[in-house]
Amino acid sequence: MTTSTDILCYAVRHQGDWSRIAQAIHSHEPVEPVISRSPWVTFLDPDYPACFRKLRYPPWILFYPGDLSLLDRPCAAVVGSRDATMQALRNTTAVVNALKERYVIVSGLARGVDAQAHRAALDKGTVGILGCGIDRVYPRENAALFSAMKKNHLVISEYPWQTTPLPGHFPWRNRLIAAAASVVVVTEAREKSGTMYTVDEALSLSVPVWCLPTDFSRKDHCGCNRLIHQGAGILCDLQQVREL
Repeated sequence: MTTSTDILCYAVRHQGDWSRIAQAIHSHEPVEPVISRSPWVTFLDPDYPACFRKLRYPPWILFYPGDLSLLDRPCAAVVGSRDATMQALRNTTAVVNALKERYVIVSGLARGVDAQAHRAALDKGTVGILGCGIDRVYPRENAALFSAMKKNHLVISEYPWQTTPLPGHFPWRNRLIAAAASVVVVTEAREKSGTMYTVDEALSLSVPVWCLPTDFSRKDHCGCNRLIHQGAGILCDLQQVREL
């Protein structure tokens, strides 16, 4: 019978790869003792966050520093462009300020909109979900934000320490952002971007998606307008955000 410590061993051995861990469990791979450098929780444990159990591929394990119980509270995902415009950053702050009294703010700790959403929620509650090991500060410019969130909020990853931030990790990570959320707000996005993976996963989970419309002339950030055209909700003012 597979145990939580077995899953820890497999996760470290296979650098958090979901399919390889599944195969290790199925084949009862030999287990070696592992000492974790952070708290961790597995799918087998009663304190595993319930929001992730509804996923088709729930993470086998989560490594984290911080307050795991934040995921038991209502959460709103605020996501968007890494190369965000100044207007998008201002809008993100305004949206988070309108949401954070009722929701824990979830995002991906990337540069741009993600980082701005976390910063605006530091006086309340925020959760960062990584696509690398929790010992890897990526991007480096967010080092101070990482430190504050690990101490007073929550940073989680299904990847063990020393796992590098490979490109394929981030679209896969985005399913966790969607699953944690009761609502997803996109403040700015390119038409083809990682944000769209979060939106697609949210829609598959029946999580409502709302977008801020973008200036018609901004062809480089037309993702929100495209999502609205396809049926996402449009946010017209802050009062509407407060009512989400």
